[in-house]
Amino acid sequence: MVKSRYTSRMPRSMAREQDILKLPPPKRPPRLTSRRIGIHTSSAGGVQNAAERAYRIGCNTFQIFSSSPRQWAPYDVSRPQCDEMNRLREKYDLKPLVIHTNYLVNLAATNEVFLKKSIEAFRGELERALALCADYLVLHPGSFRGAHREAGLLQTAAAIAAASQDLDLAKAGLTILIENTAGAEFSLGGSFEQVREVIDHVRGIVPVAACIDTCHVHVAGYDMVSEAGMQSTLALLDKTIGLKNVPVWHCNDAKAARGSKLDRHHHIGKGTIGIEPFGRLLNDPRLSHAAFIAETPIDVPGDDKKNVAALKKLVRSI
Repeated sequence: MVKSRYTSRMPRSMAREQDILKLPPPKRPPRLTSRRIGIHTSSAGGVQNAAERAYRIGCNTFQIFSSSPRQWAPYDVSRPQCDEMNRLREKYDLKPLVIHTNYLVNLAATNEVFLKKSIEAFRGELERALALCADYLVLHPGSFRGAHREAGLLQTAAAIAAASQDLDLAKAGLTILIENTAGAEFSLGGSFEQVREVIDHVRGIVPVAACIDTCHVHVAGYDMVSEAGMQSTLALLDKTIGLKNVPVWHCNDAKAARGSKLDRHHHIGKGTIGIEPFGRLLNDPRLSHAAFIAETPIDVPGDDKKNVAALKKLVRSI
């Protein structure tokens, strides 16, 4: 089997410079909180290394790519890698494990060749997620450019059904999470109602819930900044999808303005959302079941650790 290659958002040279595994291991366990807080973590050198990195960064949950996020080439994870990943997760109490689907996958595609590649790639994502005993697989619902929204919804549901054929996700405890998007014109999932539409079409095929990204919510036009606005936004989310049906939040500040529909992630507290909304989110008792995972940039060494620390500092109850 072919081992997973480098799978981070960073350039390879930057990743080597910042690799926390090249530093001495911590002398004591990281300070944790009552919330599950983590970050998207590099799988360089094998997926099992992501668990060790997550622990050293200070996480008790984490997200990975299980293969290159911008290539079609299929990869298999080896049994020793899976066993070591599970050993480290148990040792460090890292849960849940979230895998993010390859960015190229578009299950709403109207081009038959591209759709076929997307289904095959998503099948690989499912198989690797099952092999790694992952809890969640995050999926961008896709773009229906060249078709109508309803056709895109039906296509996405049919593609998920085809990709998951003969795989028992429920028995393995794997749930597909439909992530909200920044609101581009032809994207599925640009509003809470659209995320619910995708979920409704997929429910009955596979276990399914939602992943909500704070940056996407903000640039799609919802108010995440003011206290009253956030309460209204969460009330709408609860009404349309149900807060209990959001087991993972992507905690990202935004470089772009509210309503801009530009998906540009920023460091926690440094963007147009600001620090206070993340504190409200983390301390909302209705969200105590959820994992909060940053997908923030790494501009200088240690930014990943700083963003995790920034989120943990906001949690009032230890």
